[in-house]
Formats: sequence, structure tokens, C-alpha cells
Amino acid sequence: MKVIPRSGFGQTVLLIGFLLLINQVVSYVSISLYIIQPNLLQINELLAKQIRVVFIDIKDVELSPAMAEAFQRETGIGVYREQDAMRLGLAEAVYVEFRSMQMSELLDGPAEVRISQTDEYLFWIRPPQAPSLWVKIPLTGIEEANFLPLILFLVVLGVLSVAGGWLFVRNLNRPLKALQTAAEEVGRGDFPEPLREGGTSEVMAVTQAFNHMSKGIKQLEDDRNLLMAGISHDLRTPLTRIRLGVEMMSEQDDYLKEGIEGDIDDMNAIIDQFIDYIRHDSKDKAELSDLNVLVDDVVHAETSTDRFVNFTAGEVDQLPLRYVAMKRVIANLIQNAIRYTEGSIEVSTGMENSHYAYVTVCDEGEGIPEAEIERLFQPFTQGDKARGTEGSGLGLAIIKRIVDTHKGKVMLTNRESGGLQAKVLLPIRY
Repeated sequence: MKVIPRSGFGQTVLLIGFLLLINQVVSYVSISLYIIQPNLLQINELLAKQIRVVFIDIKDVELSPAMAEAFQRETGIGVYREQDAMRLGLAEAVYVEFRSMQMSELLDGPAEVRISQTDEYLFWIRPPQAPSLWVKIPLTGIEEANFLPLILFLVVLGVLSVAGGWLFVRNLNRPLKALQTAAEEVGRGDFPEPLREGGTSEVMAVTQAFNHMSKGIKQLEDDRNLLMAGISHDLRTPLTRIRLGVEMMSEQDDYLKEGIEGDIDDMNAIIDQFIDYIRHDSKDKAELSDLNVLVDDVVHAETSTDRFVNFTAGEVDQLPLRYVAMKRVIANLIQNAIRYTEGSIEVSTGMENSHYAYVTVCDEGEGIPEAEIERLFQPFTQGDKARGTEGSGLGLAIIKRIVDTHKGKVMLTNRESGGLQAKVLLPIRY
């Protein structure tokens, strides 16, 4: 389980929330130490002074009823024996240890403080000067300490602060998200419109650099396509003249004619592969398509009369496909299987983890050494003699490039029963 998010957005919000939590705790402790606790101490000092006033000239703990009544009438402070105090509300009062300790320090002796709240706020104090008596002191304007409003205020303040920080970071990261999306499109061979330059100065600088880079890559792509088109045209013209000259050769030179025509066909095929690798159907737009229909069309088109290709169609959801490009992928895989093996070929489709559709092409050939598999996806790389050495070495590179534009994967694995399995994974959504 990940506690700390990896994204900059999540880490920033977490940092803001953590700092606000510390701020709330410090605020609460500060209010308690510098506001609440001094107020409580002041009240206790006031009560202690009133207790001293009550017992200032008393040598005996026994008070006359007349004096007690007169004192209560004038000040509201009553002095009672414990039995009378119990009857007047002492029994319902709550013992407060913190105030009792403070009162003991202020009166220089063991004192006990109890508090009750009915129609008025009453302090019951047993002073060390007269342990058998209870002094009742009413105080107005004091209510039971209720920290719920303070806690709610701090919580609301924290939530609003986190929400504000979240919105700030979200707006700050929005240009970066757009930059990520545009970079992925450029990686697939698409070139979006220049990004709007906004946000902080650092993000604007990165956006400007990306727009400049994207423009440069697009220019290189256009120049490369123009170059390949020119090469294709310039090469095919003399090849056509050579083919025309071959057709005019005498029957005595038929053995040379067949070889030259084969070389011309190979050169045309290589030129086509060069063009396919450069173009990779970047202009072909992805549309929701039925993968089974696409594969079935390719199987029927690529199966020759002397070979058998068995197609097993599984249940596959519709997915976005660049139809022409994906047909080229399946066709190249089937052509490779036909070219390099002599047994039957199995083609199948299906779903994997409900997020990917797959196409597999299996043959019964000799397979490929494991160390060579990854290298075969590089341009101009050919396999060993077990898979033949024909072509320009661009077939698998073209396949991988097209599959990458679909955000998919292509994998080659040797089958336990013998032969090679080519598997193409395509996301249902991208």
C-alpha cells in the first residue's frame, strides 16, 4: 500500500495538508496555554481571595447563623456546614481535580473544589482554614467550557485551506498534463497544434521548448517522407527500364532473365517496406472496429491454395483501430509464418484481463533463440538461418511501430510444442 503519492500533484496536496495539520495543533495548544489556562488561573485567584475575605477575622471555624446570613445577603457567598451544603446542591456538584490542585496552592493548604451548574454557575470550595465548612460562590458570565466550536472552526479552516491548495496545484499542473498528452501524441507520430503557453514562468519555458521541439520533429518527418518519396520514384524508374530491357532479351538468356526479374521484385518489395516503415499510416484515424472481421479479411486474403491457416475467433469488444495499418500488421505476421514454416498456421483472437484484445499467430517452425527476440524488433535486423534471411529486416519493426501507435504490445515467444507464437495486445480504450 502506497502512503506517499508519487505524482507531484498528490505530494503537494499532502504537504499542504500536513503543514495545515501542524498549524492547527500548534494553534490549539497555543490557545490552551495562553488564553484558556490563564483565564482559569485568574478565576481561581479571584475565588481564593474571596475565601480569604470570608475567613479574615475568624478565629473559630464556627460561624454564627446571623453573620452567615448577612454575608450571603450582601455578597451572594454562602458558608455552610457539609450537611446543609449537601441539601443545597453540593451532592450534585462535580469534583474538579485541576482546580482543586490550583486552589490548594493558592490557599496554602488542602482544598477541594466542586462545580455545579443549574440556574447559576456555582463553585463549592472546602477551604483549608475550615475543613468542616463549604463555601458556595456564585459566578455569572461563566459557562461550561465547550471546545466544539473551536474544533469545528479549525476543521473548517483546514478543509478550506486544503481545498484552496488543491485547486491551486491543480491549475498549476494542468499545463503539465497537457504537455504529457501532447508528448504521447508526438511519440505515436501525431503532431498536435502548438500548446498554449500559460502557467508559471518555468512551465511556460518548458511549453515553449516543447512546441519548438515538436515543430522541429514534424519538419524532419516531412523532410524524411519527401526524401523517401523521391528515392522511391528515382529507383522505380530505372527498375522499370531494366524490366523492360529484360523482356526484350532473347530466349537463350532466359536463365539470366529469371534472376534479374527476381532481383527487381525483391528491390520493389524492399522499397515498399521502406515506405511502410516511414509512413506507418500516421494519417489513418482510429475508429471503433470489429477485430474479428479485420483478421478474417486478412486470413482469407493471405492464405494461399497450398497452405492452411486456421482462424479461431473469440469474443472481442469493439476497439479503436487504424484499420489499414492493423491489416498490415496481421498480414505481415501471417506472411512471415507462411514464409518461414511449412506446417499449419493457427490464428486466434480473444480478450485478456478485460482491458486488452489480442491476436495470436502460431506456426510450427523451428522458433527463434530467446536472446534474438528483442533484437528482431530493431530496424534492419534479420533473424538467424532458422527463420530465413530474406527481406530488408523491417517487417517486425513496422509491426512494432504500428502497434505502438495503438498503445499496444507485440510479443514473440517460442511454443513448448515447437514453433513460434506472435501475440499482439491492443487496449480496448486509449
